[in-house]
Amino acid sequence: MPTTLNEQQETIRKFRSIANFPTVIGAIDCTHIRVKKVNADGGQLYINRKGFSSINVQVVCDADLKIMDIVTRWRGSVHDSRIFRECRLKQRFEAGAFSGILLGDSGYACTPYLFTPLLNPTTPQEERYNRSHICTRNTVERCFGLWKQRFRCLLRGMFGDIETAKKTIVACAVLHNMAIDMREDVFPGERDSIEQYSSEPIVQRYIAPSIRGNIRRRQFIETHFQ
Repeated sequence: MPTTLNEQQETIRKFRSIANFPTVIGAIDCTHIRVKKVNADGGQLYINRKGFSSINVQVVCDADLKIMDIVTRWRGSVHDSRIFRECRLKQRFEAGAFSGILLGDSGYACTPYLFTPLLNPTTPQEERYNRSHICTRNTVERCFGLWKQRFRCLLRGMFGDIETAKKTIVACAVLHNMAIDMREDVFPGERDSIEQYSSEPIVQRYIAPSIRGNIRRRQFIETHFQ
C-alpha cells in the first residue's frame, strides 16, 4: 500500500482519472482459487458456495492493476466481509494510516473507509455516485482477469498441498506486479476470454452498512456528486 503522502496522492489521482471518483486509494475484492480436495479434518471448510474446494484470496489493487495487498490464508467457505474484518489492513485504516478510501462491492459493509454501491439509488446524485463507483471499482475485476491470464494455474487450480498453494498465489502476485512495472504483455495468443477458464462468479450476499458508514457515504455524495 502507498505509505507516503505523495504516494497516496498519486494513487488517488490515478483512480480519479477513471471516472472522477475522489479520494480512492484502492479497490478491494476476493477471488476463489481452486485447490485439490482436502481430506484432513476441516477439509469441508474449503468448499465454497459453488461446491468446489478453494482458497478465498483477498486483493487490493491500484489503478494500474498492481496488487498492493493480498491475503491468502482463508478457506473457501469464508465470506469476503469476514476476511476484511479480520485483516491487518482494516486495522491500519482504522488507525488513520491512509488519507483515502477503499471501494468494494455489496459483499462488504459500508464503513467510513470502505464505500460500497447504494442498493437502491433514488436521486440523480446517488445514480452518479453508483456509476462512478462501479466503473472505478472495476479495476480489481480487470486486475483479476490480467493476473489469471498471466498465470493459468490460478484459473485451472492448485494441486499441491495447501501451504504450497498459498505461497504460489503470493509469488504470482509479486511476478504480476513486476510484469506491469516492466510493461510486459501477456503471452501471444493468450488474450482469449478468461470466462472460458474460470467458474461463474460467486454472488455475495448483501451486507448492511454500518451507521457511521452510511452517514459518511451520504456526506460524501452530497459533497462530491451534486
